Amino acid sequence: MGQNLLEVADESPLEEPVAGPAESKRLSRNQLILRRFLRSKSAVAGLVLIVVFVVLALAGPYISHWSYDQVDRFAYLKPPSDRHPLGSTQSGRDMLALTLRGLRKSLLIGFLVAILSTGTAAIVGSFAAYFGGWFERVALWIIDLLLVVPSFLLIAVLTTGASKGPNSWLLLVVLLAAFGWMLSARVVRSLTLSVKEREYVQAARFMGLGAPKTIVRHILPNISSLLIIDATLNVSSAILAETGLSFFGFGVQPPDTSLGTLLGEGARQVNSFPWLFASPAVAVVALVLCVNAVGDGLRDALDPNSASGGTAR
Repeated sequence: MGQNLLEVADESPLEEPVAGPAESKRLSRNQLILRRFLRSKSAVAGLVLIVVFVVLALAGPYISHWSYDQVDRFAYLKPPSDRHPLGSTQSGRDMLALTLRGLRKSLLIGFLVAILSTGTAAIVGSFAAYFGGWFERVALWIIDLLLVVPSFLLIAVLTTGASKGPNSWLLLVVLLAAFGWMLSARVVRSLTLSVKEREYVQAARFMGLGAPKTIVRHILPNISSLLIIDATLNVSSAILAETGLSFFGFGVQPPDTSLGTLLGEGARQVNSFPWLFASPAVAVVALVLCVNAVGDGLRDALDPNSASGGTAR
């Protein structure tokens, strides 16, 4: 009887193993960063609004029926109306067209300054840490010297004495970038000092790879999270700097316009004609808040130790 039971047991089909919990899909680092970034509602909202601002700035000539330099002789200092949704200036120019033009110029200056200043910080900081010695001492001496220079006053003097023209704002971009990279370069130097001692950098050295290629291929990609955050935050810093300089007449010069020049012109008549000041002021505040929100979201997404970014599940 026992033998028959064993034979039946041997002939019965084997039971399939019970399926365990489904294995979670393995996510790449970029997917994890994207997921953490999307969990920040303020960062996503800021990014969406920045895209909207960029689209409005680029499509400005097609949105408004008026050009920023076109004069309406029947609308001098008129409040918002169907003809001029944001009102008109003392010279009869449309405030909507002027605000979109100023937004375009301020965004362009902000992005260019951010790219130049972050690029300079990456190059100077990484090369100083990689080579060390006298090169590092000279680089640190230049950084310390520029940090104590009153950059606002110096930029104001240089832009005032420069020639005026349609491309005079390029000098402002160069000056803002020249005085905006020093603190970031110190941080890049500190990170490079730790990265350059790792195995893959040492292996690149032993293989005879030159210093510039080693820095570009192996060091800068491993500190790219810092550079991305720094470039993002530099956009808002550059916009605020340009706005302040243009407000006092040292930045973008007429007949061109920016948000800073509009604020400077509207501040003189803000009590009597508030629409001259309101639209550029709202644009500056909203733009800076959005850029800072995106920067905070990127910091939380790129930093795995940040608790505010949530888990990566």
